[in-house]
Amino acid sequence: MIFDERNALNQMLFLQINAGTATPTWLIDSALVMAQDLIFVLPVLLLSLWLWGGDTRRTAAFKALGVALFALGVNLAIGYFWPEPRPFMLGVGHTWLPHAADAAFPSDHMTVFMSIGLALWLAGLRGVGLAVLVAAGMVAWARVFLGVHFPLDMLGSVGVAAISTAVVLRGWRYGGGALQAVAVRLYHRLLARPIRAGWIRP
Repeated sequence: MIFDERNALNQMLFLQINAGTATPTWLIDSALVMAQDLIFVLPVLLLSLWLWGGDTRRTAAFKALGVALFALGVNLAIGYFWPEPRPFMLGVGHTWLPHAADAAFPSDHMTVFMSIGLALWLAGLRGVGLAVLVAAGMVAWARVFLGVHFPLDMLGSVGVAAISTAVVLRGWRYGGGALQAVAVRLYHRLLARPIRAGWIRP
């Protein structure tokens, strides 16, 4: 009974958000950019923090990457043991973004944005973290709007990201610094020439 009520609420909220046949083309096009293209900003952001941000920002970027990878692993396990269908797999609403018929819960896109945003915020990069969290909200809306996720998929992502952030940041003392040191040594070895030239920070 509880699951039936949850599913009914989930579908009701989805239909309130999902774009219909009368939705303006410009709004669907804008949502497609949010749903597909905003994700590419994140590797550029983390790479920029690593290459030019100094020690504090480099550590924040490395932690954020660790949280995101851990959270994606959690998502993979959840999707394997508890595969939730996407709206179009149930014939619900309209789909404006082609997508594989794989497990929907939690949303990987939302999980990555939330994980990186929370990790950067807690690392003291409040402005950057807040910007990523705002983008997370945009991505969550867009992917429901376009019909590839239910709202509860996004809520699940928030939970996974929060738990993953807590686990990784708490466990950082047990090897995070040593792992980052290995990454820094590799970075110095592979990019020694641009570092000596002053193009990127040592």
